[in-house]
Amino acid sequence: MSAEKSSGKLTLVEHWMLSLAIAKKNAKIYYLKPPVLIFGLLFPVFMFLAFAVGRNLPAASMVPGLIGMTVLFAASSVGPLIAPWERQAKTYERLLATPVSLWHIVLGDVWAGFLYGLVISLVPLALGVLIFGALLFEPAVFLVTLFLAVYCFASLGALLAALPTDMPSNVMMLATLVRFPLLFVSGVFVPLEQMPAWGRSIALFSPLTYTMDLIRLAFGEQPQIGPQFDMTALVAFTALFLGSAYLLQKKGLSRVF
Repeated sequence: MSAEKSSGKLTLVEHWMLSLAIAKKNAKIYYLKPPVLIFGLLFPVFMFLAFAVGRNLPAASMVPGLIGMTVLFAASSVGPLIAPWERQAKTYERLLATPVSLWHIVLGDVWAGFLYGLVISLVPLALGVLIFGALLFEPAVFLVTLFLAVYCFASLGALLAALPTDMPSNVMMLATLVRFPLLFVSGVFVPLEQMPAWGRSIALFSPLTYTMDLIRLAFGEQPQIGPQFDMTALVAFTALFLGSAYLLQKKGLSRVF
């Protein structure tokens, strides 16, 4: 593809601007789509209420779990819809004909999910601190965690979008099958120290586990893994998701062109 070849002549700033242009387009089109609003904003709230109602637990102690759920669902709710919707509307191929590379498209999808997830994730933080009285002991740790985790799950959303289909419902079904198990093995509802040994072993394969460990640390709880390892794991998962998303979408394009 000529766009792929010409992209190598661009400066880093020009690469950055192209990916942000894709993200801006995605934000205008997809942020208000019903699936994005339902899975990115409403679903974590309903899951939190279902978990909290009837349990004799302080509301402040459940705030880290609410933030973790919101980060996962909000950041990964935009990406899975973009590619299949554009394939269905026949605009995906038109976008590839413009002077952008596949990397710009993938990164644009990720940035769109990142910005959406970052803003939405601040809502449970504000509710937890201002209404439930949760105390944020390590704001710097929380800020770094939020950026790393949101970008990681936005990259996961781009990976899910690599499914070669033009039906958004198929991608959303896959996204649900991936995200739901993560909730129950990553220390969201049950802290890692209360899990059986086999549960803690499975949890190590989930990026949400390391996110929750850092969020609980930021709210004054004892970490079970360690902040340095948690952050390194999130960076590694992000690289894995980004690289896989690019390779799978490139493989899908080779079947079309």
